[in-house]
Amino acid sequence: MHRAWLALALLTCSVARGQAPSYSAANVVNAISFAPGPFAPNSVVSIFGSNLAMDKGIFAASSASSLPTDLDHVSVYVDNRLAPLLMVSQGQINFIIPSDEVAGNALVRVVRQGVTGPEITVPLGAVAPTLFPAGGFAIAEDWNNGGAVMSADAPAKQGDMIILFATGLGAVLPSPGVYDIPGIAANVTGSVKVLLNGTAIDPALIKYAGLTPGCGGLYQINFVLPATGVDPEIQVAMGSSASQAGLKLVVR
Repeated sequence: MHRAWLALALLTCSVARGQAPSYSAANVVNAISFAPGPFAPNSVVSIFGSNLAMDKGIFAASSASSLPTDLDHVSVYVDNRLAPLLMVSQGQINFIIPSDEVAGNALVRVVRQGVTGPEITVPLGAVAPTLFPAGGFAIAEDWNNGGAVMSADAPAKQGDMIILFATGLGAVLPSPGVYDIPGIAANVTGSVKVLLNGTAIDPALIKYAGLTPGCGGLYQINFVLPATGVDPEIQVAMGSSASQAGLKLVVR
């Protein structure tokens, strides 16, 4: 009986390996906002589909100094180059667009245990600013409140240093390696605007815009909060691209 179950398990495994990863261009979205492209280099992207991995969920090691290109025998190729991986599961993969990609169309495909899924085309832009949402508010920390995550119980006030988290802010200097988790601060090369209720704050109030050390694909914008009303809408803009509308900042 034991041998019979072992044989059945091996047979089932062989069948699963033969099923190619299934997804389409419409299944590739911004991992934070779930919006379609264009996606920026070094931004976090999700692929939704089926047969993407064998396991229910494997994550990249949080203590590593670089991101893997293989998780659970799954890889993602962008223009025939391995992309950094954050998580793979049977129905979803989170990966990072390689930081040295350029604007235009990119070819993406998933390979699981040597079985290749369809090669699809996704649009890339130089930047695609995206804020991290939580219940209608942008995720941010208040440096003047000990770095606490801003909430109704821990709102910010005028003059506080705000640390706003984002992805998709594009190229930085100095630029880490494609697979490296940044160990030091690195400033974005483009001009960043912070909009409160649709009005850009004084650029002098923005003290840093760049990578968050220790986190792959994560950026932060440090700015001094000017006088504003209660819970202003917040957006980040770079050139003609702006983060999603409708998110607010917890201010009292």
